[in-house]
Amino acid sequence: MKALVINCSPVRNGATAEMVKIVSEELKEKYEVKSICIDDYKIEFCKGCRTCHETAKCNLKDDFLSAVKEFENADVIVSCAPSYWADVPGQFKVFIDRWTPWCNTHDPHAKLLTGKKGYSIVQRTGPGMHECERLIQTIEHFYGHLEIECAGKLGFTSVENKEDLLKHKAELVEFCRNI
Repeated sequence: MKALVINCSPVRNGATAEMVKIVSEELKEKYEVKSICIDDYKIEFCKGCRTCHETAKCNLKDDFLSAVKEFENADVIVSCAPSYWADVPGQFKVFIDRWTPWCNTHDPHAKLLTGKKGYSIVQRTGPGMHECERLIQTIEHFYGHLEIECAGKLGFTSVENKEDLLKHKAELVEFCRNI
């Protein structure tokens, strides 16, 4: 079984990257793990041409299909995201937008292999969980249209840096045991 752990932040050395590191390390006991950063890929904005609604393919030429292959190869997908203005980072939103050819809201559409499970782990700097819930909803909405089963979610508040995240490490490790 294979797990894909995604740093949905373009920051490669912050709290979200630390979260990805911890999750990846914990999952190695049960899965072959690959971790990626959304910034590993050069992904163009969706142009809204709707060609994919007729062809189930996107006409843009960039690194996006490389990321699709990572999803296709994974049995489990863990999206780790920080809050940027009460939602996922723009780079991750662009990534989500490009999945329209695989979206189950129109036919024809491309399809991932079935049976995938998706997990959401999010964090924000403020004290309230409302913002974390919004991020989780965005990720679960994305999973739902790809027919990835939403299998678990976790949110952390008051995380400004790696040190703040490490205060939640035991809870993160416990969450990973159920993946």
